[in-house]
Amino acid sequence: MNHHFPLPQGGELELHRYPRQARHGLQAWEAADEYIMNELAALDWDRTAPLVILNDAFGALTLALHQYRPHTVTDSRIAELALAANAADNHLAPDWQSLTSLEELPEAPGLVLMKLPKSNALLEHQLAAISRVAGPQTLIVAGAKARDVHNSTLRLFEQFLGPTHTSLAWKKARLIFARRDMTLAPSPAPAPLAWPLEGSDFTLYNHANVFSRASLDIGARFMLEHLPANRPGRVIDLGCGNGVLGLMMLARNPQATVTFVDESHMAIASARLNVARNLPEAMDRARFMVNNCLDGLAPDSADLVLCNPPFHQQQAITDHIAWQMMTDARRVLRRGGELLLVGNRHLDYHHKLKRLFGNQRLVASNRKFVILRAINTL
Repeated sequence: MNHHFPLPQGGELELHRYPRQARHGLQAWEAADEYIMNELAALDWDRTAPLVILNDAFGALTLALHQYRPHTVTDSRIAELALAANAADNHLAPDWQSLTSLEELPEAPGLVLMKLPKSNALLEHQLAAISRVAGPQTLIVAGAKARDVHNSTLRLFEQFLGPTHTSLAWKKARLIFARRDMTLAPSPAPAPLAWPLEGSDFTLYNHANVFSRASLDIGARFMLEHLPANRPGRVIDLGCGNGVLGLMMLARNPQATVTFVDESHMAIASARLNVARNLPEAMDRARFMVNNCLDGLAPDSADLVLCNPPFHQQQAITDHIAWQMMTDARRVLRRGGELLLVGNRHLDYHHKLKRLFGNQRLVASNRKFVILRAINTL
C-alpha cells in the first residue's frame, strides 16, 4: 500500500515504514506531522539558523523540510534507516545531519520541531538538551495526538523552557509552542537512573529511553531464572534493552562472549555502561551494536540467541518485529544453535517458531509468560 504525505505547497512525499518490512498498511506519519507542516508557513522563525527535528519516526518532517538541511535527532536505528530509505524513494539527497539522542544539539537553532516521545523521561532529557542551546529567538513547536498532551506535559515545557501555550485540536492532534526564558538556568543532562538488580550484587543503569527503565521487566525477570550457566559459545542478546540478560550471561558463563544488540542508542549505551560498571573484567567478551535486528551479522555466527521481543513499533501494535527477530536468529545461528525466547502467553510465538524452525519446546511458563526454545536444524 502506498501512502502520500501531503505538503502545504501542493506537493507530496511517498513514505513507507522501513526497513526490511513488507509494505503493510501502517501509515508512516500522523496528523500531528501534517499539523506542524500546515502551521509552519505562518510562523515567524529564523530560517538562516539551524533547524532541529526530534523524534521524526519515518522521516516525514525531515524530508518535507530537507531544503533547510535540518539536524534530525532520534534514538532509533530503524528511524534512521527509514529516513534514508524514504529519501531514496523520493529521489532526495541525504542533506540532513543525523544526531543520536545522546549527542548535543546545535547552538542557537531558529526552530526546534518535536514529536512528543512516549516517555516523560525522554521528554525531560530532550527538553533539557533544548534548554542548553536555545536562544531568545528560538521557536519550539511540538506535536502529538491531542490525548497525549496533558497539563503535566505543559508543565514540563514551562519548567525547562519557559512560557508555553497550545493550539486548538485538529484531526485529533494538538501542537505545543514555547520559547526559551533566558532567565532560567540551562538544565544539565539527566543522569542515568540506577537501581540494584535483585538477587545479585549488580546495579543497573538506565538512560532515558530504555524500556522498563525504572524496574526490572517482568519478562526479563522470568528469563533470568532459566539462563544457562557454565556454557561456552557466542551469545547474542537481541533487543537487549539495558542488557540485563547479556550481563548475567557474562557473569554465569565465563567462557562465553555476548553481543548486545538493540535499535535504541540509549539502550546500547546503557548495556555498555552496565557491563563496564558491574563486570569490567568481561568487557573484552562483550560487543555492542545499534542495529535493526541482526542486519549484517553472518550466518553461523552465533550459538545462542536470547530474545525478549517487543510487540509494538512506535504507537502501533504489531508482531512483525518479533517475526523479523526470529527470522534473523535462525539465519545467524549455527546448525544446532538455539533461540531462547520469552513472550506473553497470548502472543502464540510457539506457532511462529514451529513454522520457522520446524520445532519448538516449552522451557517454562507462568500465568503471564512462556519461555520457548527452538533449535536450528538446517
